[in-house]
Amino acid sequence: MCLVSELLWAYLIAISLLTVTPGVDTLLVMRNAGRGGFRDGCVTSVGICSGLFIHATLSALGISLLLLETAWAFSALKWAGACYLIWLGLGSLRNAVKGEPVADAESPAVTRRNLPLQMSFREGLLSNVLNPKTALFYMALLPQFVDPSGSAFQQSLVLAGVHFLLAMFWQCGLAWMVVCFRGVGVGKGVKRMLNGLTGSFFILMGAKLASN
Repeated sequence: MCLVSELLWAYLIAISLLTVTPGVDTLLVMRNAGRGGFRDGCVTSVGICSGLFIHATLSALGISLLLLETAWAFSALKWAGACYLIWLGLGSLRNAVKGEPVADAESPAVTRRNLPLQMSFREGLLSNVLNPKTALFYMALLPQFVDPSGSAFQQSLVLAGVHFLLAMFWQCGLAWMVVCFRGVGVGKGVKRMLNGLTGSFFILMGAKLASN
């Protein structure tokens, strides 16, 4: 492996800033942690971070470049991501209107029965893979930190692995904080308001993505 130490440090700084910047992935982890507890939030984070390896692979193979240079393909990716965000937002708004309760610490069995972990993983994975901004970021950023004397594919996967660990640490920490806050006691009205705000944010992000 030919990753130069100076390049790796620069990459760590870049992805650390990217990871802690609030966005759709952050909100999705926090929403799911409030919905199903710490495990739900962490599994969502695993799904999100697993998508990084897909982007890294596509970037290393040059598929991302082809995608970005093909107008219809990039538009298809953008619309798929926008529709998915709007779908997530409508789900949160539906919960806000219905007043669907978020599982409490006293009733974990309800969470496990009604919220399969596959759903949390799928939501996280699709949120990341269908995000054209992530594809753009990986296509523009990763080549800057790859040593041309080594294997671009192997180095891209290593860099994605570093990003995976940092993002998992940050997002699971957020999930833990959400669970601790929930344990203090939050009324149903507040939960419905948070669902409404989350849903509105997802829909606005989807609409913005579709209009760009």
